Amino acid sequence: MSPADTRTVEARCVRLNAKAENAAALAPIVEHHSLTRGPNDLLVEVKAAAVNPSDVKAATGLMPYAVFPRTPGRDYAGVVIDGPAGTVGHEVFGSSGDLGIRRDGTHASHLVVEVDAVVEKPGTVSWEEAAGIGVPFVTAMEGFRRAGVPKSGETVLVFGVNGKVGQAAVQIATWQGARVIGVVRKAEAYEGHASGPIAVIDASAIDVATRVRELTGGKGADIVFNTVGDPYFQAAHKSLALRGRQILIAAIDRIVQFNILEFYRGQHTYVGIDTLGLSSAATGAVLRDLGPGFASGLLKPFPIKASAIYPLERAKEAYVAVAGSSRDRVILKP
Repeated sequence: MSPADTRTVEARCVRLNAKAENAAALAPIVEHHSLTRGPNDLLVEVKAAAVNPSDVKAATGLMPYAVFPRTPGRDYAGVVIDGPAGTVGHEVFGSSGDLGIRRDGTHASHLVVEVDAVVEKPGTVSWEEAAGIGVPFVTAMEGFRRAGVPKSGETVLVFGVNGKVGQAAVQIATWQGARVIGVVRKAEAYEGHASGPIAVIDASAIDVATRVRELTGGKGADIVFNTVGDPYFQAAHKSLALRGRQILIAAIDRIVQFNILEFYRGQHTYVGIDTLGLSSAATGAVLRDLGPGFASGLLKPFPIKASAIYPLERAKEAYVAVAGSSRDRVILKP
C-alpha cells in the first residue's frame, strides 16, 4: 500500500497546551486533529485508555522532557482500522514510555502507533480492562526481566503490595510459581489476584526483615520488588538473601544510606526500572511476554469500576482522581 492509500481520520484528542502548577490547575481541552499513519504504522480506533500517575506528573512539569502542546496517555486498547496487509480489524492493546510524554498519546479517539508496539487483546478481557494493563504490568515485568524472572521455589518480597505495580508483581511472581510475601504500611489484606497464597507483613506493627527471615528459614528474599523506594530501602536491603536482587522503581527522597560492605558480601544486585525509557516497540516486547498469562487466565487485568470511567470531555476529573491517589484504575473512553 502506498502512502497515498492510507486513511486520514479526524481524531478527537485531549490537548494540554502548557504545564500546570498542579492537577487542579490543569486545563485540558478536546480538539480535532487529522491523523495519517506511516508505512510501518497502525491507525488504531481507541476504545479505552488508562490514566497513569506519570500522565499527571508530566502535565504538571515534573518530567522536563515532556513536550507541549500534546495529547497525554500511555496505555490503550482498540481496533486497527488502517495498517499493513493483514492488520485491519485486529483487537489490540499496548503501552509506551514515549507516547503521551514526548509525542501525542492515547487520550484520544484515534492513535498512530508502530506495528510492533501492539499486542493481541485476549477475547476474555474487556476494552477497559485491556487499557488498564499497560504501565503497571510493564513496570513489573520489565523489573523481573532485568533482575531475573522468578523461579519456582524462589521467594519474592513486594513492598507496596496493594499498589497497582505491586499487584502486577504478585501476579507475575505467583504465575511463575514463586512464593510471595507482601508488605503493607498499615494492617490490611492483599487486595489483588494471585495464583498462590500471599503472606502479608504489616510494616507498622513488626520489623519487616526479621519477619522475612522467620518466614524463609533465615534465608531471606531472592528478589525484593520495592515499589515505594527510600522509606523501605533499609528494610529491603536487610531482607535480601545471598545473591538477592532488589528492584527499584520510585523515590520520595532520592538519597539513602548504603552499606557497601553488606552489599558486596551479600553479592547483591540492584536494578533500576524506568519504563519512560522504553519505546512503544520495546514496551510491546514486554507485553508479549505476558500474553500467555492473560490468555490462560492466570494473569488477570485490574477490575475497572464504572465510577472510574470518564469521557474525553471530563479528562480533567480523571486526572484529578489519579493525582488524588485513587486506588481505582482510571479509564478514559472516547
